[in-house]
Amino acid sequence: MNLQQTRPEVLLLSLAFLMAGAGAPATAQSCGSSGLAVQILGSGGPELQDKRASTSYLIWDHARARVIVDAGSGSALRFGESGATMSQPDVVLFSHFHVDHSGDFASLVFSSWFEDRSRPLPVYGPPGNKFMPSTVEFVHDLFSDPHGAWRYLSELVDRSEGDSYKLQPHDAAAGAVPILVARQGDITLYAVRVIHGAFPALAWRVEIGNKRIVFSGDTNGEGAGLTQLATGADLFVAHNAVPEGATGVERNLHMPPSVIGTTAGNAHVHQLVLSHRMLRTLGKEHDTESQIRQHYPGPLAFANDLDCFPME
Repeated sequence: MNLQQTRPEVLLLSLAFLMAGAGAPATAQSCGSSGLAVQILGSGGPELQDKRASTSYLIWDHARARVIVDAGSGSALRFGESGATMSQPDVVLFSHFHVDHSGDFASLVFSSWFEDRSRPLPVYGPPGNKFMPSTVEFVHDLFSDPHGAWRYLSELVDRSEGDSYKLQPHDAAAGAVPILVARQGDITLYAVRVIHGAFPALAWRVEIGNKRIVFSGDTNGEGAGLTQLATGADLFVAHNAVPEGATGVERNLHMPPSVIGTTAGNAHVHQLVLSHRMLRTLGKEHDTESQIRQHYPGPLAFANDLDCFPME
């Protein structure tokens, strides 16, 4: 197109359109404005081709972001799109430290550096082993001086306890039976160890008021601990990472739909949301639901990024 031959008003309109498309911020989502709700920041797994952010969840309480669960790759952008700010959350929870559950944590922390947060931010997650760092080690490996990857932010972990804002990492040494991990004001946190191959992993239950929200994390579903943790949950977020009939490594890491349904049914959860949806399960929603319905008759939803699930 020859700009000299273009009418001025058309040129101005075209430039305005390009500028709006390039720089306009995404519209903030409305979630939990009048009560308690879970927003899906990342409904995908480690794959990039599905156009989904990796695993992350946000619990809203009357328009305030209270709890972050996992922070997978791409979820920091979704966090911003949700309308939340890092001055709000009371606690961050990690199920485990695979990249698709933790890759954007540093981005969230860096964002908090530019906000008016004036209180500590507790971070809870699993202990470590030879394959994965503990939660304390993970946070210090990122930010502590002198060896942290982003040690220019070391004040956030290395400053004295008396300072107003710092990260406070804790290893939650949960076993096969759910345990009380912490109370943060009106938030009560329970965890249970779940099997995710050789990697230390936790499932979490967050209680606020009289509501129970349970996150399975990545697990193959072995043992009774997850069912115990999820019993009576108002919302159960389970990971739909493998199809029915999965074998080998996939099955050792994740639970198929029949196990999800059995867990949800035995726990009598009020609502089931399927997240951590991967290319091998996308497009198989009918089969997935058919397997789950053999064990669980209640409300069921397949999650997408930024979906909001209010507590009734």
